[in-house]
Amino acid sequence: MTSAAHEPQDRALVVLGAGVMGVGITTLALAHGVPVTLVDTAEGVLPVARGRIREGLRMAQMMGALPKDVTTGELTEVTAPAEVDWAAGPAAVIEAITEDAELKAKVLAEVAPAVTPGTPLISNTSSIPIDELAGAIGRPEDLLGTHFMNPSYLIPTVELIRGPRTGEAALRATRELLDRLRRKVIVVNDAPGFVTSRVLHPMINDAARVVEEGTASVEDVDALMRGCLGHPTGPLRTADLIGIDNLVDSLWVLYRRTGDEGCRPCELLLSKVRDGHHGRKSGRGFYTYERAM
Repeated sequence: MTSAAHEPQDRALVVLGAGVMGVGITTLALAHGVPVTLVDTAEGVLPVARGRIREGLRMAQMMGALPKDVTTGELTEVTAPAEVDWAAGPAAVIEAITEDAELKAKVLAEVAPAVTPGTPLISNTSSIPIDELAGAIGRPEDLLGTHFMNPSYLIPTVELIRGPRTGEAALRATRELLDRLRRKVIVVNDAPGFVTSRVLHPMINDAARVVEEGTASVEDVDALMRGCLGHPTGPLRTADLIGIDNLVDSLWVLYRRTGDEGCRPCELLLSKVRDGHHGRKSGRGFYTYERAM
């Protein structure tokens, strides 16, 4: 029998990676009372992540996105997967590292043997097909994907990706977790870019190309897309929020897997990555910000 300490409502979420998406997912979970063990092996990353989580929780409260009837979950930080209390039986493991299929597969392969069979192993990805990662673990039925939007704690809808080998138990358990986080879940089948990135990222690429060609300014492109087509922020401000480096990584994934020339990153995006102008997180992208996120 499961002990009271390990009841589903008390079980921690393990998040691998304390970058923008890992911090956002952690903030979302903590805000909804779910304890989180946040793992990052890079020196100096976790203290920065801690500050960003605090800032995110404040922002969520200001925006009315925090549930009023829930006590904030407990955050535990560790610098290696071996330091996670795997025996406690996490509710799920979410890998949220950089958008690199080889690195994601390596991390999933490292942690999978420590995770109790039946526990969802979730890759948070904007573009990499889940079945490309399934071969890295011994239990592909436990693997599935999520695509949280940034910032995760403010955007209520989540793309849930079911790979060809994803089992119903993992799908059901992940839906239950996302329900607890009060997200609206839309399940899609596996493909490069799934739905949101396959549609949005080439569109942002085209918007950047319009600026590169001198047809219109950054501000005018966004104003037209907002005013004429109802885009809430404009594609180029959205690129800054996604992270232009992350956007370029996603576009390369799409281009190499689909052959669609519209997904080949344009030179303006590539130059911004080379210059370190990655968007809000760096303080400068298509727009300039008072401080990095």
